[in-house]
Amino acid sequence: MSTVLAGYGLVKKYGPTTALAGVDVEVRERDSLAIMGPSGSGKSTLLHTLAGIIRPNEGQVLLRGERVDNLGENRLSALRRKRFGFVFQFGQLLPELPAEENVALPLMLEGTPRRQAVDRARRWFAPLGLEGLEQRRPGQLSGGQAQRVAIARALVAEPDVVFADEPTGALDQRTSEEVIRLLTSVTRASGAALVMVTHDADVAAHCDRILQVRDGRISNYSQFTVA
Repeated sequence: MSTVLAGYGLVKKYGPTTALAGVDVEVRERDSLAIMGPSGSGKSTLLHTLAGIIRPNEGQVLLRGERVDNLGENRLSALRRKRFGFVFQFGQLLPELPAEENVALPLMLEGTPRRQAVDRARRWFAPLGLEGLEQRRPGQLSGGQAQRVAIARALVAEPDVVFADEPTGALDQRTSEEVIRLLTSVTRASGAALVMVTHDADVAAHCDRILQVRDGRISNYSQFTVA
């Protein structure tokens, strides 16, 4: 499989603190990559750099071979909306919108008419076990249901890469297992790659590869065959 996302020689400094110290990473199509490490190791900085949320001081980020870290802010914002999907620890759903409109939001922000966007959003509800919940607002959903809505929102625009930042961190163990199985399987089936930060080794074990980050460098690399 070809490389969809890559970072080479990534350096990120915050004043005297070096958060990334020359990291190289490649993510293949349909790949799932877990980034782990202790607090302050640089794992979240690595995810945010690959996702175009922060810019590296040195090095470059490439999406399908094209450099993206040096794009202007408008083009970078468009890239994040169109070609990247995001799942956060607490979902970050809009409380005033029903689930189907929360999922459709990335499409509507790009100018897709509401009805067409919602029709596309509804297609994700059955695969994620959300049938019948289309009209519920976030406050009417359980934590696991809300995260599945967030996964649908991340995938609705058919992104190249989905970034997940502690996507199960606010869930109990049983719900966490359900959500991570769905996240990895549905992302892979959609053709997107998955890059995830997690502190939970059981969650990371569902991914194809694990990168351990320490002091801004990759300290260990593991690869698995995931059933």
